[in-house]
Amino acid sequence: MSSRALPYLLLGPALLFELLVHVIPMLTGVGISFLKLNQFFLRRWLQAPFAGLDNYRLAVDFSSEIGLSLLRSLAVTLAFSAVVVSCCWLLGILGATLLQRNVRGRGPLRTLFLIPYALPVFTSAIIWKFMLSRDAGVVNHSLRELHLGSGETYWLLGDNAFISIVLVQVWRLWPFALLTLMAGMQSIPTDLYEAAEVDGANRWQQFRKLTLPMLAPVNQVLVLVLFLWTFNDFNVPYALFASSPPASADLVSIHVYQNSFITWNFGLGSAMSVLLLLFLLVVTVGYLAVTSRRRHDA
Repeated sequence: MSSRALPYLLLGPALLFELLVHVIPMLTGVGISFLKLNQFFLRRWLQAPFAGLDNYRLAVDFSSEIGLSLLRSLAVTLAFSAVVVSCCWLLGILGATLLQRNVRGRGPLRTLFLIPYALPVFTSAIIWKFMLSRDAGVVNHSLRELHLGSGETYWLLGDNAFISIVLVQVWRLWPFALLTLMAGMQSIPTDLYEAAEVDGANRWQQFRKLTLPMLAPVNQVLVLVLFLWTFNDFNVPYALFASSPPASADLVSIHVYQNSFITWNFGLGSAMSVLLLLFLLVVTVGYLAVTSRRRHDA
């Protein structure tokens, strides 16, 4: 076998699985978005009537309830993603800064902090659902014992549902931020800190003038990955609320699921998915362009 053909042969299985798992389903979804595919054409979906751009017009018609509900869901998802990404980054940078020092028990603490990220998603979400239960949940019981409230709060209903889903998502994802930022900090040469200390810079000045600029490439990728994971997450909201979340926790992923598998309007659900894919592509390209320009200007 020639050395030129070997790399392509080794990449072949990965490309095949990528084609079967991602590319073909994505192209199928784009095709379905142009069809009037509902429960009457499930067995013969290729014979579903052609809808053209009707599904897209319906999804972005903000004068109708369908368009307004999608817009509200998008606003909730953006707020949810912003809060989760901010909290994960803050907890991650705080933990990474503390664990970079030679403190006693640093190894066990690192292992303990990474447990939420290592647990299966549905397992951790279901455990949190029991913990947030009104009558038998450990959250209400702890608040009652600490005299911090009545201990009868409905954490999975009303506006509290937004707080609950943010709490669960931050608990799950902040160890990833911790791990990424710790790896980034370890790549910073210690000579730079020693020189800064000789020049009279205190810890805060070292962190602001040295650590943060050196972590800029890591932060660029980390924030983008956290945003995409949070924005597209389906497992956590579905495990907490099933297919009927409160309005404050009506994320886009659940909203598209409702339009596809609850109302059986797969054409409209696929159109919403394609629109959200385009939205995320625009956000990603814009974010990378802005952050890259700032790094070059700096």
